[in-house]
Amino acid sequence: MAKFIVNNKTYLATKMSLFIANYGRKLRIKTDIRKKVKIKRVIEFTEKMKKIQEKTEVKLRKVQEEIK
Repeated sequence: MAKFIVNNKTYLATKMSLFIANYGRKLRIKTDIRKKVKIKRVIEFTEKMKKIQEKTEVKLRKVQEEIK
């Protein structure tokens, strides 16, 4: 995402993005990547992954104790 933003930012000195400078055209995208819906999905995904990681950590610690 960061690379996408850097490549599509219009710079004051050149008055164009790096993508245009490299490829001679604007990058075509199907949807607006900054939509709140997508941001909400990303937040939901990261929360889900955190919960999974926490459950996994608890299970791994339990197995480690059993092995000891």
